[in-house]
Amino acid sequence: MGYQIAIDGPSGSGKSTLAKGIAKKLGVKYVDTGAMYRAVGYYMAKNSVNLSNSNDIADNMDGICLEASYAGDVFCIILNGEDITEKLRTQEVADYASKVAVVPVVRERLVKLQQDIAKKYDVVMEGRDIGYRVLKDADLKIFLDASPHVRTLRRVSELNKKNIPCGYETIRAEIEERDYRDYNRGPDPLAQSEGSVYIDSSGMTEEEVIGCIIGLTGRGVPKG
Repeated sequence: MGYQIAIDGPSGSGKSTLAKGIAKKLGVKYVDTGAMYRAVGYYMAKNSVNLSNSNDIADNMDGICLEASYAGDVFCIILNGEDITEKLRTQEVADYASKVAVVPVVRERLVKLQQDIAKKYDVVMEGRDIGYRVLKDADLKIFLDASPHVRTLRRVSELNKKNIPCGYETIRAEIEERDYRDYNRGPDPLAQSEGSVYIDSSGMTEEEVIGCIIGLTGRGVPKG
């Protein structure tokens, strides 16, 4: 079992960006578990599966062959032989993800895949149930949070950079709805795990948060 950092937190808290930055500085692999759920949601929507029906989702899981790979430092998702990484970053697909994530068979399968990756590599893994479900014995556990207002501003900025039209109120409502689903879903709800360090990044820069987390590892940054 390699070195493991588990980062949990709500949508828009900055988990992905920070986990990538930490992984790069420490020279370990970044694992985006959310991309795995988005891939399942993407597949179900593309194949006209009713995302409001858990049984329909479970019945269609046999049609999925999901793999994670790396192109250099980039975490990639391969769905039935196709690299769909670039197709998973829309808000629409993120909404699909939160709907399939409540289905136990989906979670069981993806948790197994995530644990298998952590057996092969030193990892920084981010998601919503990493500290208490996926990597229970992680060397460092972080619960990364930020206010709904800050998370909305970050999402709006991200979409604007991609020239995707959006409004503050719409994005705020989407984030709050996603929070409700994540915190209240039946299997593995979003929660701070025992032994994790709580960090509110609302008033912090990206580099400040990365520095804080790396400091908590006690590993230092490799030279060269």
